[in-house]
Amino acid sequence: MKTITHTANKKTKSPSFYTRLSLIALSSLIVSSCASMKGNEIHEAGITIYDPMEEQNRQVMAFNMAVDKAIINPVVEGYRTVTPRPARSGIRNFLRNLRSPITLANQILQGDVSGACNVMLRVTINTSIGLGGLFDVAGYEGIEYEPEDFGQTLAVWGVEHGPYMVVPFIGPSSLRDYGGYFADTFADPLRWHLFNTNQELLYTGKYVVDYLDIRDSLKDTLDDLESNSIDYYAAIRSTYYQHRKALVNDQKGTAQSDIPAIPYYEDE
Repeated sequence: MKTITHTANKKTKSPSFYTRLSLIALSSLIVSSCASMKGNEIHEAGITIYDPMEEQNRQVMAFNMAVDKAIINPVVEGYRTVTPRPARSGIRNFLRNLRSPITLANQILQGDVSGACNVMLRVTINTSIGLGGLFDVAGYEGIEYEPEDFGQTLAVWGVEHGPYMVVPFIGPSSLRDYGGYFADTFADPLRWHLFNTNQELLYTGKYVVDYLDIRDSLKDTLDDLESNSIDYYAAIRSTYYQHRKALVNDQKGTAQSDIPAIPYYEDE
């Protein structure tokens, strides 16, 4: 009886934490959407950027760059050394396959029927023929991977970005997209399954591998952007918004090959 009670309490505790976290993020998102967007606005390439915390963001970015150079980049270099490129591609394919339920849900919420069908085809083909998703067989057959998240869904629904934010260790985003990130994390069926079967460490491990994979995919782009930018902060901010706009517009015919690879640390 003690074991059963302990397990039940543990099950209740974990989801409630993420519930509060998601509610806080989404509440902030609603406040942001209702707030005045005048002042601190930057207009470039048809995009409006709202950056009222630029001074603080620059400080956080400087901190992140120091952490990258001291810790993250050496870890990524070590990962590349011990993991051949084909193996890294397999890990990326596997992680994308695990994310299929979230991708499918957002395609449906956006009203993208063809996109939802592609997700179902991809997960069926890659799980069965591609050894659980290690090989992107569907991609070879022309069924391309499309990254979808709740931040994009909110954008399709008409929610603006809100303030631009740079978060320690994670990187640049907007309040809308961070709210979407927390919602996706909370709704992830894999997280619910692992938390309800006392396997929280497995989900933490998956998160770490996911973060490492994203940083590996972005390292060369970040290095190139830093070495060729007069204002690295402004360059990342601008490219982030261009990237997110391209992702949101994929329903209007933007090819995935036309979407620039840019620093978006929550999801690729």
